[in-house]
Amino acid sequence: MTNPDSFIQEVTDEVRRDRLFAWMRRYGWLAALIIVGLVGAAAWREWSIARQEAAAQALGDSILDAIEIRDAAARAEALGRIGADGPAGALVALLAAAEAPDAAGRIAATERLDAIAADASLPPYLSDLAALKLVLMRGSDMAPEARLAALEPLAAPGRPFRTLALEQMAYAEIDADRTEAALDRLRGLLDDAEASADLRQRASRLIVALGGSPDAG
Repeated sequence: MTNPDSFIQEVTDEVRRDRLFAWMRRYGWLAALIIVGLVGAAAWREWSIARQEAAAQALGDSILDAIEIRDAAARAEALGRIGADGPAGALVALLAAAEAPDAAGRIAATERLDAIAADASLPPYLSDLAALKLVLMRGSDMAPEARLAALEPLAAPGRPFRTLALEQMAYAEIDADRTEAALDRLRGLLDDAEASADLRQRASRLIVALGGSPDAG
């Protein structure tokens, strides 16, 4: 004899299979479309990542090839030919600015650095570096007060090149014949936990050169 419970279970399973097949006949195309979409999205993502990695590697290779050129003018020209946007473009411009071979090249470099320093979309370490490099490139062409004003924001707590900006501010004080102000800034660098060993050594030597003592209060 057939077990009633077993028979009922078989009927129930059969009904479920019929419903499943009916659902698949009606909506199977939608499930297939979703699967195809998911697979396509994953493939597109992998392709995009691979493309970005290849582009980054090509850019890095171009930069390395350019900076390995021994002739400064040729090096600057090679860096100038590299096309890049955003942070990568700012980095290339910073490298190219250091290689400006003549007055015209320096003018073009300062214009690029001005744009980078004013670009709020860039990471602070790039915009601050551009602003600091501008002060270094212009040097004595800037009045001491103008240099101090340009360096003041870069020397604020938390800025990436704060201690280097403070060092340049000490040089500006010297150019303004304010030796004591320069000594105060330099002694502050000696006690600054963020100052590198090289920077402290430079500050100490400059203090002595100015006739001061690193230990003076």
